[in-house]
Amino acid sequence: MRIGLIGAGAVGQSVGALLATSGWCTELFIASGSRSSARGLVTDLEDLTQVTGSPVRVTLAAPEAIGGCDAIVLSPRSPFTNQARRDVRMAGLVANAPLIVHLARQLTDYSGVAVMVTNPVDILARLFAERSGCQRVVGIGAATDTARYHLTLARHLGVPAGAVRGHVIGEHGDAAVICASTTTVHGEPVSVPVQQVRDELAARPRRISDGIGRTRLGPAGAVLDALTHSLGITDGMTEVSVRQETGVWLGMPVHYTDGNPALCPPPLDDSESAQLDAATDKLHTTFTRLTKEI
Repeated sequence: MRIGLIGAGAVGQSVGALLATSGWCTELFIASGSRSSARGLVTDLEDLTQVTGSPVRVTLAAPEAIGGCDAIVLSPRSPFTNQARRDVRMAGLVANAPLIVHLARQLTDYSGVAVMVTNPVDILARLFAERSGCQRVVGIGAATDTARYHLTLARHLGVPAGAVRGHVIGEHGDAAVICASTTTVHGEPVSVPVQQVRDELAARPRRISDGIGRTRLGPAGAVLDALTHSLGITDGMTEVSVRQETGVWLGMPVHYTDGNPALCPPPLDDSESAQLDAATDKLHTTFTRLTKEI
């Protein structure tokens, strides 16, 4: 498997390390808006592969030169200071959208899997897909949200996280939908403290950023999960942001078999359905406004 990685920031570095030691990636191509950052990451990853005995070949590349890869991870980020306290991920839209449009033009009709990391991920996944013509675009975020949900609820109930089954869908952001009505613990329905969970989902990334500057390892794990499923390396269910019938990209459970996706939306109660409709309207309205400006 040949993987292209665009973006050498916090998440890009973590993704590179995971891919370099994954056991299935054979070649890794690194590109960045800053050539010195890309060169530095290539050098660091070369050291990693040497120390660990990994056979992965790491190469410096221009974004337009990685169109032959099996998958591309899109994690560029425009330099800006995010001071938002609400809709934090959406605050990067104006700064990051032009980067994604530029990459879409360089990768027109790309036929592999494109994994969008840059926030706001749902809108930018749609933007890249529509501007590039790529048919296999997924965004990360829902898998991280769902993992955080499992951790939070498990700690609240005093059970192992592996005992929790449930999803967080919709927007990777303030309009995320916690699927409390279908959540189970040890296979049994459970009462979910939704507001407490929502507060923790918002607090975790802030806690990470306050401590180490940027979230990196959780999103990197979600990228690896999206890649292994969408490339047919692993079968099973995961949460990714994918195109809905409305044309909007939303986080949803998707079951992959040999890389072929089957959307598996969970049953929702009336409140959850209304929240998902609101998330859809929010993302569609924002996308429509964006496309008139770029």
